[in-house]
Amino acid sequence: MERKLSFNMLKGIAAMACAAIGNEFEMIAPAMALLIFLMTVDYISGMLASKKEAVEHPNNRKYGWSSKKSIIGIYKKAGDMLTILVAFCTDYILYTLSGEMGIENRIKTIFGFLVTIWLTINELLSILENAGRMGVSLPGFLRNILAEMKQNVDDCGK
Repeated sequence: MERKLSFNMLKGIAAMACAAIGNEFEMIAPAMALLIFLMTVDYISGMLASKKEAVEHPNNRKYGWSSKKSIIGIYKKAGDMLTILVAFCTDYILYTLSGEMGIENRIKTIFGFLVTIWLTINELLSILENAGRMGVSLPGFLRNILAEMKQNVDDCGK
């Protein structure tokens, strides 16, 4: 248990370091572009998986593409973008207030970048799930690594 705890702490430190490095090298724009790209791929892969399931289960209305599910997915992705906006606003407020209080703070963004990383990992997991629904044989280690990375970013907020 102690080894796992120290490994989780190490992963948390790594996620924070990634956020700090991203801030230092202004990687926010590429991270956001990657997230938007993955959101698009996730949406398309979800539609393809639904179509495949409809072919496999032609008489079951539970399977298949649904405009209602599709629009809910779009709303969710818009909500994700709003969450990122709130995180970056929080970063801005903290950065500005620390300057007003005379506290030196060289890191301009931490929460916005962490939320972006978390959502990016979430999109990657969703794409893997959709590929699995399409019948693709998935390597278990890849899903496990992504799930651990997501948990690691979750743990940074605790």
